[in-house]
Amino acid sequence: MAVRGERILAAALAAAGRRRFRNRIAGQAARYWSAPTGSAWEANSHWRNGIGDQAWLEVGDDHWKIYETFARALNSPSPNTVMEWGAGGGANAVAFAPHAQRFIAADISQENLDECVRQVRATCTTPVETRRIDLACPEQATVGLAGSCDVFLCLYVIELTTGANAVRAILKIARTVLAPGGTALVQIKYHTSDRRTRGFAGTAYDRNLASTTTFTIEEFWNLAAECGLTPRLITLVPENRLDSRYAYYALTIPAAVQPAPPDERLLDVKYTEFAATFNADVADAERRAARGNYISRREGETTVDD
Repeated sequence: MAVRGERILAAALAAAGRRRFRNRIAGQAARYWSAPTGSAWEANSHWRNGIGDQAWLEVGDDHWKIYETFARALNSPSPNTVMEWGAGGGANAVAFAPHAQRFIAADISQENLDECVRQVRATCTTPVETRRIDLACPEQATVGLAGSCDVFLCLYVIELTTGANAVRAILKIARTVLAPGGTALVQIKYHTSDRRTRGFAGTAYDRNLASTTTFTIEEFWNLAAECGLTPRLITLVPENRLDSRYAYYALTIPAAVQPAPPDERLLDVKYTEFAATFNADVADAERRAARGNYISRREGETTVDD
């Protein structure tokens, strides 16, 4: 009943002033994620001491296994540069960074970035670069990264955003930073025909943050395509120890078209044809020149006789 009442009140507030309500929730979200507020914040950011060792390790391991499955199906090479949008406490970073040459962690919170770097450095020697996200202009966090990433991760983030526009911005960022042939591994929380599974922004952001934004499977597939990404694969996780109704998408950028190597036999044929044509043209020109010289001499002899 409490959730139902929250939905009704939130809907009423939104109807009364939709733009003002959305702006208020967006402001609350930005403030919430910008700095730690206690143990609940560390758990929601997936810090090791926030969700416990076993769950923390499972997060990264499970996501790496999903990526490996997608990569094998797509015949993707080992990643050189991996970027994670919403790195949190580093649970995914410690699973992906050892397989990469460069890891880029992006997050709203500097505390999250510091913790992520600390965990990666305790795990491997892969260089870690950090980017601070400003929700007012998230694209600023990608300056200098256009077309440089082989893998873009966005995991346990989409459901925390404040609506489709924020999700669209993330997908466009993925499209920008991915290199040709690159893959985005993006997870959403999906809703079903049961309206109780549909995401909504509560009267206060932190009351319902883990289910603020949801999509149907098809809705997100189409949204990704609209943003210039090609949906290739999907896997569902109906439930795990953290929550339920997770969908993972492999979204790709078309590989750059490489020019085909020249066909040597065809080149030989074309060269022979060109040589024959050239020689014929030269012979014809020589015949015309000889004929012209002959005519000129005859005309000269005729003039002298006269």
